Amino acid sequence: MNAETAELWDRHATTFDDEPDHGLRNPLVRQAWASLLTEVLPEPGISVVDLGCGTGSLSILLAEAGHHVHAVDISPRMLEEGRRKARQRAVSVTWHLGDAVRPPVVDGGFDVVLTRHVLWAMPDPSAALASWIGLLRPAGRLVLIEGRWMTGAGIPAATCSALVRRHRKELELRLLDDPALWGKAITDERYLLVSRR
Repeated sequence: MNAETAELWDRHATTFDDEPDHGLRNPLVRQAWASLLTEVLPEPGISVVDLGCGTGSLSILLAEAGHHVHAVDISPRMLEEGRRKARQRAVSVTWHLGDAVRPPVVDGGFDVVLTRHVLWAMPDPSAALASWIGLLRPAGRLVLIEGRWMTGAGIPAATCSALVRRHRKELELRLLDDPALWGKAITDERYLLVSRR
């Protein structure tokens, strides 16, 4: 990732949360994401790194649930929005400016690596996965939220699963077609992939 990428996302920072699933302003959408994450994450109090966190909506949800959260994004303005939202919600998140592929956090230091709509944008998704897995503690969990959108962008679930299987022994795939998660009905492929080892 580079300065052009940071500038691109900086330009979107003030309007990024306008999408219901980005800003989680709608209480029903917010609750749907909180419930989903509660189902797939270990008990509160674990260490989570949210890579490509954007404005930090999921990071803040996880902090509210009692997790120790590190949030990484390449966009300074996205992080500014995240910090502002965390202050409003009175939660503690550790914010890091950096590249999602080589984040400025400690290898082997996290119980969970979380990304949402990030892997598809990586120039080398397999290398990104290898880096992310390196951030996990031995029993750590990889949680990917991805999709293949009607615009043609994204990564199909079968492709993502095959990539993860190059690095991990097991995975669980779940379609995310509940309109409550997105604030509207969807017709494209959106999914959650969890790998525990």
